[in-house]
This record gives sequence, structure tokens and C-alpha cells, in this order.
Amino acid sequence: MIDFKLLPFYIQFTLKLLMIFLLCVFLINGQTLFVPLAFAILLSILLLPVTNFLENKASLPKSIANLVSIMFALGIIVGIIYFFSQQIATFLNDIPSIRAHLNEHYRTLQHWIQQRFDITAKQQTVMIANATAEVKTSGTEMIGETFFTITHTIFYIIMVAIYSFLILHYRHMIRKFLIALFNKAHEPQIIEVLQESKGIVQKYMLGLILEMGIVAVANSAILLLIGVKYAVFLGIFSAILNIIPYVGILAGIIFTSLVTLTTSPHLSDIVYVIISFEVVHFIDSNFLMPRIVGSRVKINALVTIIGVVLGGTLVGLSGIFLALPTIAILKIIFDRIEDLKPWGMLMGDDTESKKGRLLRQLEKIRLRRKKTLITTVENTPSDSI
Repeated sequence: MIDFKLLPFYIQFTLKLLMIFLLCVFLINGQTLFVPLAFAILLSILLLPVTNFLENKASLPKSIANLVSIMFALGIIVGIIYFFSQQIATFLNDIPSIRAHLNEHYRTLQHWIQQRFDITAKQQTVMIANATAEVKTSGTEMIGETFFTITHTIFYIIMVAIYSFLILHYRHMIRKFLIALFNKAHEPQIIEVLQESKGIVQKYMLGLILEMGIVAVANSAILLLIGVKYAVFLGIFSAILNIIPYVGILAGIIFTSLVTLTTSPHLSDIVYVIISFEVVHFIDSNFLMPRIVGSRVKINALVTIIGVVLGGTLVGLSGIFLALPTIAILKIIFDRIEDLKPWGMLMGDDTESKKGRLLRQLEKIRLRRKKTLITTVENTPSDSI
């Protein structure tokens, strides 16, 4: 048997690159299975406290407790989808008014282009007509893609619900399997990884929901003060887009500005929207995010951006949302495997304060003492207790 560590560095590096390439191919071709499964794992971890409460405090059977938890989560998801569908339907009903505002802005822009670039109104009309013809030729394809997206989303929601129920139902068996999968000597490390991963995912998801709620309220209140139509819808939608690191805020500003342009006769409203969203984003990034979403595992900005781009490239929009929790769990694993510690170091944030490092070390010591105590009690003969 060949010892991998004795091979030359370039061969080891090539084999690692080959493994990463095969893993990416595997994810791309198997995303129909793995993307709902990944969301189901996150949802199961998030619902675990609810399930434990229903089992232990409410004395419900395991299957009933799991089903109630899943139905509760599905109710919230369906409520959000219903809210957005109602807002979109209202938006479509206002198309005549939107068209009138667009025509007014179009005439203003047409006059500005004619003055600045010496392009006559007739030439501009011909250029727009050509662009419109191209859109019409691709209209059938866009409708087909929209239908496919809706059916795909419904399929994903159903599969996530089924997977989440089964993961919660068999969670003890899965935990025993993961512990038994590795050498007995590594059992304390495996337990530590599972406990920290669960805690970090729960803290991340709950913090993200709380942060999203605060940003949604702030955005909606500001848009209502400005007098923007669909203020609540735009505020919540921008807060959801804000989940996507670095890119989400830009997408939210662009989308809100476009809708404001089509519903408001005043161009100054767009300036107010951009300034107010930037102020909210500044407060969120510097005050809310570090205190609410910040966890014991710090991921630097470079790895975050690379992870988001890579996730989006491999599996699309779902990969963007799954990137951060996946990177956080990978860092926990890398920090506890000797050969992978350099990668964990690369993913970390050296700007972490001394106080943060000390608290993390104290937490690790506390967990080790707790595990030692549990192991001692389990190994003590029952006659001596």
C-alpha cells in the first residue's frame, strides 16, 4: 500500500485538485438531490429545539413532534410565498399607471439623450424597436423557463419537507453512524465537531432571521416615509436579498430603484431610496451583523466572496444561500484535522480580538471537561455509583 504522505508534493497537489474537480462535477450533476438535502439539514438543525421541546415538555410522540415542527416551518414558508404572490398580483394590476410613469420618464430621458449625444428621437425609437423585437422572439422561452422555475421550486419545497422530517426522525441513528464511521480514538473530536456545527448553524440561522426582520422593518419604514408604492413588499424583498453577502444589497437597491422609477413621477425618490438603503446597510454591516449573526467561527471576507461565487457557479441561487453555513462547518472540521489545519487558518479571520480568542478557548476547555465527566460516569460500574 502506497503512503500518500511519501509522494512528491506535486503529485499530492494534483490528486487533491482532481478530487476537488470530481467533487464539483458530482455536485453539479447531483444538485437535484443534494441541494434539497442541504436545505433540509439546515432546516432540521434549526427546528431541533422545537422538536425537543415538543417531545420532552409536551410529551408528544417523536413522529408527531417532527411532523408538527415541519408543518410549522412549511406554514411560514407558504405564508411568505402567498404574501409575495399577492404583492406581485397587485403590481401587475397597476400596469396602466406604471406605463404612464414610464412614458413620462422615457420622454425626459429621450430629450436628455438628444441634447447630450445628438441622437434624434426617431433614431432612438428605431433602436428600441429592434431591441423589443429581440425580446419578443425570446418571449416563449422566457415563459417556459418561468414555468420550469415555479415547478422546480414546488418540487424543492416538497423534498425539503420530506428530507427534514426523516432527518429529524432518524437523527440519533445518524449521529451514531457518524461517530462509528471513524476510529474510536477520534470519537471526542467527532462529538465536538457535531456539537459545534449544530450550535453554529442554529445561531447563524436564528441570527439571520432576526437580522432580516430588523432590516425589513427599517427598509419598509423608510420607504413608507418617502412615499414609495409597495413599500412593505420592497422592504421585505430587499431584506431577503440582503442575506446574500456583498451582492445582495446592490441587487436590492437596483430592484427597488427600478420599481420606484416605474411607480413614482419624481426622480428624486430614487436618490432618497439609494441613500437610505446605504445607511441601513452601513448600520447592518457594522452593528447588527457582528452582534446578531456573528458566531464563534469567523470567516474572512475573501473566502466568503469566493465561497458565494463558487456556490452560485455550481448550483445557482441555492448555492449562494448555502455557501456561508457550509464554509463555517468546513472550518470547524479543518481546525480539528491536523493535515487540514492550514486550510482552516486560511479561512479564518486574523482580525478577531484577543477577547474573542480567549472566550473561544474557555468554551473549548468547558466542552472538554464536560465530555471527560460524561465519559467517566459512563465508564464507572453501576455498583460503585
